[in-house]
Amino acid sequence: MDTSSKENKYFRAKERVVAVKKFYAALFSNIATIVVLAAINYYVNEFRNPWVLWVVFFISVGIVIKAIKLFGYNAIFGANWEQQKIRKYMQEEEVETRWNK
Repeated sequence: MDTSSKENKYFRAKERVVAVKKFYAALFSNIATIVVLAAINYYVNEFRNPWVLWVVFFISVGIVIKAIKLFGYNAIFGANWEQQKIRKYMQEEEVETRWNK
């Protein structure tokens, strides 16, 4: 690998780390906002009118959208997930056929 390629990878990785750091900072900030607003809602009307749930809902939607943008849609089913499952099922079938002979 040449030096410029390594530098490009380093800068892309650094940008990704900064983006993840900003995401977690925003996440904790949003959680703190929800806690404060929930306390205000409780103090004002003891949750008889739980308007804070609307705030929680919309903040949660924003967090999910940011997470999908940052981590990608396939965060649960990663790029190699399908191949890993195929290998796992093939190995299970091989074990079953070995014991059934």
